[in-house]
Amino acid sequence: MSQRKFSIITINYNNKEGLRKTIESVVGQSFRDFEYIIIDGGSTDGSIEVIKEYAGKVDYWVSEPDKGIYHAMNKGVLQAHGEYLNFMNSGDEFYNNGVLQEVAPSLDSDIVVGKIVHGTEVWGFHKEDITLMDLIRGTVLHQASFFRKELFDENRYDESYKIVSDWKFYIQTLIFNNATFRNIRSIVCRFVPGGVSETDAGTRDMERKRVYKELFPDRMMKDYIRLEKVESPLLELIPELNKTAGLHQMAYKLVCALLWVHGKIKRVRVK
Repeated sequence: MSQRKFSIITINYNNKEGLRKTIESVVGQSFRDFEYIIIDGGSTDGSIEVIKEYAGKVDYWVSEPDKGIYHAMNKGVLQAHGEYLNFMNSGDEFYNNGVLQEVAPSLDSDIVVGKIVHGTEVWGFHKEDITLMDLIRGTVLHQASFFRKELFDENRYDESYKIVSDWKFYIQTLIFNNATFRNIRSIVCRFVPGGVSETDAGTRDMERKRVYKELFPDRMMKDYIRLEKVESPLLELIPELNKTAGLHQMAYKLVCALLWVHGKIKRVRVK
């Protein structure tokens, strides 16, 4: 059997209505060169019955207790055989039935990222490439990401984290492994707001600091601490410029330049 272009992986736990919505968006794709994998964490709310309704269109599924979302995602990776992996977890859905058809010709990099609809806004990067500053001040849209499968040969999702393991994976692959990155204009999915990464900012920030301490030498942590303590509205604008559809690269560069000047002025004042 030849390798499929995509492996679409859905993680679910006790979210049968969200799961049904996600499954419908996957099996309804016009592009058919994909396999579909569902990892359920032992749901008791009827999710298993929903999966069985679509069993003929699901290539692999399992329902058993797991150790959390990243453990479940790693289980999905182990079952995947596609060239590129995408995680469309229960509740989220592809933007329309033509997403995979539109994305497939753009798969020429290790990580290909599109845009998402978050509430009433379109979020996504509006730059050609991603920088360390982007990762420090924001994150990558995981649901809109397509990962070359070989990336998972060296790194998996760190199951010791509750919220930021996907963010750690981006740092490991894009910075330490020099994975190639491509930003595309396609809207990939509709994202359900209110997940734990949005509502539990304290745990998220604590885990991010732990990632920095784990991956970077102590001498480099000084830059992170400085950036974290900078009280500048210019700095806060950077991730917003990346995700807001109406603002462009010129505005991003202008804010970065103003931020640089702002930092120079502050240093002069200190002297």
